[in-house]
Amino acid sequence: MVSEEELTMLYLKHFGLQQSPFGLTPNTAFYVDLPQHHEALQVLTTALQAGEGFIKVTGEVGTGKTMLCRKLLNEAQPDWVIAYIPDPFLSPSELRWAVACELGLKHSDNIDHQQLGQLLQRHLMMLASQDKRAILVIDEAQALPDDTLEALRLLTNLETEQRKLLQVVLFGQPELDERLASHKFRQLRQRVSFSYHLRGMSFEEVRAYVRARLEIAGVMQPLFTDSALKALWRYSRGVPRLVNVLSHKGLMLAFGEHKFQISGSHLRYAAKDTEDVQQAAKPSLAWALWLVLSATAGSCAYIWWMGWL
Repeated sequence: MVSEEELTMLYLKHFGLQQSPFGLTPNTAFYVDLPQHHEALQVLTTALQAGEGFIKVTGEVGTGKTMLCRKLLNEAQPDWVIAYIPDPFLSPSELRWAVACELGLKHSDNIDHQQLGQLLQRHLMMLASQDKRAILVIDEAQALPDDTLEALRLLTNLETEQRKLLQVVLFGQPELDERLASHKFRQLRQRVSFSYHLRGMSFEEVRAYVRARLEIAGVMQPLFTDSALKALWRYSRGVPRLVNVLSHKGLMLAFGEHKFQISGSHLRYAAKDTEDVQQAAKPSLAWALWLVLSATAGSCAYIWWMGWL
């Protein structure tokens, strides 16, 4: 039997790839400077340099918010001191402790909330006196509980006569906008001075995205036919995560057939096996048989490459 690791190595060798080009883990080495991501980064950088209190970036699931967040963190300016919170399902108290720890505040565990608040304010003022910007970055911000959202607003009340002591960047799904639109969050909503909404990719952007990721993975020649790219755009709705899922499955299908280009039919089969694709077709018997044939073909390819045949 061929192990998953061996099959992956064969798959990469088959297409001349140095690494998998369509992984689901946000890897900034595979960042593609799409127009919407470029614009969002410009908005973030401009707002942070201007000292604005709240900045918000929203987008549907899979549109690249976490990738953009990590890109921002990786390109932090020397004067930025960043507190990064990837899991915001925290109580107000837990939020304050998390911010204090992320900003490097040294404190005793037995202090109360009021003492922590005073220490945090002094620490932020010390950073400001050193011409440093304290920035709180929260991913998946739509998951913040209501009372924690209010505590977050109160944290940004800390300021000097010249600027805010703490700036906040929120990355979240459209549900965040819906929550902030409610009457009880009107104070926080009014403090969001810059916002950006990530859209899906156009067909030309999908083409450029696929080409760029393949080049980063070590392949310059086109592996996807025009019909495959059109199917990819249609089935993915221009969502980067779905583009990655479908592209990876298309490559695996072509590998199973010992082909060196991905066709529209490969993408149609891949779409049938992907739940979050807007089409009525369901996985069929033909698809199940295809998986068996692909595994068999992969095993034969492995034996052939190892010189056993």
